[in-house]
Amino acid sequence: MALKNTLNGLKAAEEAVSEVVDFSITMGIMLAAIAIIGTAGFPLVEHMQEAQHTENIKQSFTVLTSNINKVAFGSSPSQSVEIKLHESTAAVSGTSSIIVEMKVWNSSTHVVDTKSFDRQLRVIENRYKERSIGYENTGAWAKYEREKVVMISKPNFAVAEDLLMIPVVMLSGSSSVSGTGLVRVVCDGGLPSVHRYENVSMVNITIGSEYYDGWGRFLNETMGMQVTGYDVFNGTVSASKQYLPDNIDVVIVSSPMRVTIQ
Repeated sequence: MALKNTLNGLKAAEEAVSEVVDFSITMGIMLAAIAIIGTAGFPLVEHMQEAQHTENIKQSFTVLTSNINKVAFGSSPSQSVEIKLHESTAAVSGTSSIIVEMKVWNSSTHVVDTKSFDRQLRVIENRYKERSIGYENTGAWAKYEREKVVMISKPNFAVAEDLLMIPVVMLSGSSSVSGTGLVRVVCDGGLPSVHRYENVSMVNITIGSEYYDGWGRFLNETMGMQVTGYDVFNGTVSASKQYLPDNIDVVIVSSPMRVTIQ
C-alpha cells in the first residue's frame, strides 16, 4: 500500500512538472512572438503606411501636374489643387534652371549664329523624410532615399519632323506648409511669351535640378537627344542633338506662374 501511494505521488509530481514545463514553453513561444512582432511587425506596418502615403502624394502630383499645365499653356487663368500632408512639408522652393543653346543659320549674313535662352524654373515639392516629389517644368518627379529619380508625369516637350517645342515654366512664390492634413496649392498664371528660332541645326539643353538624372533619361529616351554630361556636384545634365542636313524650328513657350500654398 505504501509503495502504491509512493508511485501515485511520483506520477502526480511528474504530471505537475510536465504542466509547468508546457506552460513555460508556451509562455516562451508567446514572448518570442511578441518580440518578433515588436522588432519586425511594427516597422513593417510603418513602412507600409509610408509607402501608401508616398503613393497618395504621387497620385496628387499627377493631378496637380495636369491642372498646372493648363495654366502654363494658357487654357486656364488659375488652378487650385489639394494635396494631403502626413508629417511632411509642401513648399515652392529651389533654384532649378534651364539653358537652351542653339546653332541658328542667319540668312542675312550667311553664317551660323549661337543663340541662348535661359530661365530659372524652381519646383513645387512635397518632402517626407528622405523622399521628395515635385512638379518642375511641366513634369512630375519622385526622388527616393537612394537618390534614384522616377518620372511620375512626362514633361510636355514636343518634337515633330521640323519642329521642337520646349516649355519653360517659371515659378515664383515662397510659401511653405508643414504638418499633417490637407493643403491647397493655388497657381495663378502670368502672360506667356513665345520665342521662335528658325533654321536651327543644333540644340543643347542644360537643366540644373535636384531631379537632373531623371531629366537626363527623359531627354535621351523620349526626346532622342544624346546626354553629353552629368555634373553630380552641381546637379546638372546636358543633352544635345544635331538636326542636319534639314534644319528645324525651335519654339520656346515661356510661362510665368505665381504659386501659393495655403
